[in-house]
Amino acid sequence: MSNLSRRRFLATAAALSSAAVINRPMQTLAALLADAGLPVGIQMYSLRGYSVDDAIQHAHDIGFRHLEFYSGQYPLNSTPEQIAAMNAKLSKLGCKITAHGVNRFTKDHEKNEAIFKFAKAAGIRNLSADPDPDSFESLDKLVAQYDIRIGIHNHGPKHRYNKIVDVLNAVRDHHPHIGACADLGHFIRSGEPAVEVIRSLGGRLFGIHLKDFAEMTDKTKGVILGKGHLDVEGTFRALRQVNFPADGAISLEYEENPKDPIADIKECFAIATAAAKKVG
Repeated sequence: MSNLSRRRFLATAAALSSAAVINRPMQTLAALLADAGLPVGIQMYSLRGYSVDDAIQHAHDIGFRHLEFYSGQYPLNSTPEQIAAMNAKLSKLGCKITAHGVNRFTKDHEKNEAIFKFAKAAGIRNLSADPDPDSFESLDKLVAQYDIRIGIHNHGPKHRYNKIVDVLNAVRDHHPHIGACADLGHFIRSGEPAVEVIRSLGGRLFGIHLKDFAEMTDKTKGVILGKGHLDVEGTFRALRQVNFPADGAISLEYEENPKDPIADIKECFAIATAAAKKVG
């Protein structure tokens, strides 16, 4: 079987499998993921076309209980009152924040620490990041002081953290809390399959962005999970094999159709649910 035929077969199998769960109540889907020990959250950038309150409600109604925010919906300069209000809002819905990003870090230790102080106050364990090469001396100190992880986020071809090896070289000899938030879609654009990414990053992997693209090229189109080059079941199996941390961030990110993405996100969530349940 050719690679293309195999991908189509896997995508069809995933779609048929997800059909069994896609029409179940979303609370049930969320419970299935939690039972699997690999709860899938959402990178809230997927819902950037909505106000933050509407985005949170949509995420909850779809079935997500783990949310990864970005600064456009949860600013880094939020006041203590705003942080308390957000925590109360999420608690009422039974949701929690697993990560925040993507945040840039520089050699300016004071500015870096301000981000860590925000994360600590908000109860955020993981920060997805695009750190400058001269920021690591500062970050080594901050991850130890605040017990907060940094996950380097790749952005595909031409980005400084393009390939697996670029991330591994960056974190080598640094604090164990400095690792990776692997955007599996961007790694696809860089020509690197998700399963290989996860196995290579192993114990340095603190977050993933579940994302799929039609082609393994720089310029390509985002698609429903499993309809491009993402081996969804293989991804969850690999996460099991590397003992992905229970308090890490598995975040679905769907960037297409920002004005009306709900139906597509629901489909992606159902496919991820089916894969997580099968892996068990």
